[in-house]
This record gives sequence, C-alpha cells and structure tokens, in this order.
Amino acid sequence: MSTRLATLLLTAGILAAVPAAWAQTTKKTTTAKATAAKTAAAKAAATKAAAAKTAAAKAAATKAAAAKAAAAATPAPAPVAPLTEAEASAGIKDALNKGVTKAVAFASEKDGFNTNDDIHIPFPEDMVLMKSTLGRLPGMSTVMSTFETQLNRAAEAAAPKAKDIFLAALANISLTDALSLVTSSSTDAATQFLRKSTEAQLVAAFKPDITTAISQVGAEAAYTKMTTQYNRIPLMTPVQTDLSAYTTQKAVDGIFILMAQEEAKIRRNPAARTTDLLKRVFGTK
Repeated sequence: MSTRLATLLLTAGILAAVPAAWAQTTKKTTTAKATAAKTAAAKAAATKAAAAKTAAAKAAATKAAAAKAAAAATPAPAPVAPLTEAEASAGIKDALNKGVTKAVAFASEKDGFNTNDDIHIPFPEDMVLMKSTLGRLPGMSTVMSTFETQLNRAAEAAAPKAKDIFLAALANISLTDALSLVTSSSTDAATQFLRKSTEAQLVAAFKPDITTAISQVGAEAAYTKMTTQYNRIPLMTPVQTDLSAYTTQKAVDGIFILMAQEEAKIRRNPAARTTDLLKRVFGTK
C-alpha cells in the first residue's frame, strides 16, 4: 500500500509541475516575439530614414545641377559703359529742371512758404525787440501775427519769377562741371553750384516783385503801423528794417532749400528718377 501511495504522490507532483512549466514556456515565447517585433520596427524605421536621406541628397544634387546649368546658360551682364560728359550734362540739367519746376510750383502755392517750417519767413531779427515790446499793447499782437503771414504771402506771390531765371542758368553749366556735379557725394551739389551763379541775379529780379507784393498783401501798412508806434517810445532805437531786402533774401533762400530737397531725392531714391536719362546718370555712380 505504501508503494501505491508513493506512486500517487509522484504522479500528482508531475501533474502540478506541468502547468508551471507551460506558463514559463509561454512567457519566454511572448517575450521573444515582442523583442523580434521591436527589432523589426527599428529596422524598418532605419530603412525608411535612410531612404528619405538618400532621396533628399538626390533632390539637392538635382537642384544644384539645375542651378549650375542655369548659371552656365545665363550670359554675364555686359559691363556698364562709363558715363560721358554729354550724358552727365544732360542728366544734371534734367535733374535741376525737375527740381526748379517742383520747387517753384510748391513755393508759389498758398502757404507754400507760410506753413512750411523749412522755408517759413519769420519776423525780422532786428525787429524782435519791437515785437516783444509792442506785444504788450492792446491790438498789436494781432497786427504782428498778420504781418508775419503777409511776408510769406509776398514771397509766395513772387516765387514764379524764379523759374525762368533758373532755367536760363542751366544752359551755362559746362560739360566738365556737369560730370563733377553728377559724381559728387554731396546730395545738393548741383543746387549749390546753381546758387553761386544765379543768386545775385535772382535777388535783383525778385526784389521789385517782392516790394510790390509786400504792398499788395498789406505787409507794408502793418510795418508802418508797428514802427510808427514803436519809434515813439522814449529811449528806443528806431527800427529801420529794409523789408523788401529782408523778404527777398528769405524767399530766395527758401527756393534753394526746396531745390536741394528735390535734388537729394533724385540722388538717393531710385523711384525719384523718373526718366531713363536720370536712371542712367544717377544709377551708374
């Protein structure tokens, strides 16, 4: 009986060990499958990355080859011929012509001088003491304010006279001077050159028109009223301003300022070069 019992116990042990062994075997199989799947995925990703890298390299090589072929097929730009004196002369005259036309047109408009801070004609410096003194008297502040506006109105009225004087002076610019002006680094070289040759003539031509305008706009009457009042004050040095000379010089100064601004635009801004000639002359420096 003991032998039979031993046999039964041995059989039970073997049967109990079978499920455990089976479970361990299943676990090993699952782990092996997972590892294999992970390895296969990594290999597939590596293969895909290598293929993408190869494709990118081929695309870059194709693009580079196309660019190289295009560059080889495109002829080199022809060298720009040096600017001639004749071209420089025509170009500088064209630029000044445009500058004169725009400057005179702007200055001739109502408030062309009066509301432009760059060229506004202020109260005469030798009348500043009179201005501060009379400003304390009833009604005189308005007279002085109106007087300053009238000076600017006189300049605006006389401004059109400048155009013909300037345009006539353009004909006297030599070829050598023109080439020098075109290649100058100064943005207002041509304007300053023209100023040297025309300022005296411009002042002489302007003054009669300014004198007439001063009277017509009421500035002369206002000046007489102010100076008469002021010169009666004891111990004050009488004011004797040459109103025509003062306003004329300021008007001439203002027009040259406007011309210089127009010249600078042409030199600095390609969009302001509105003709082929200006593009050629000022675009090849």
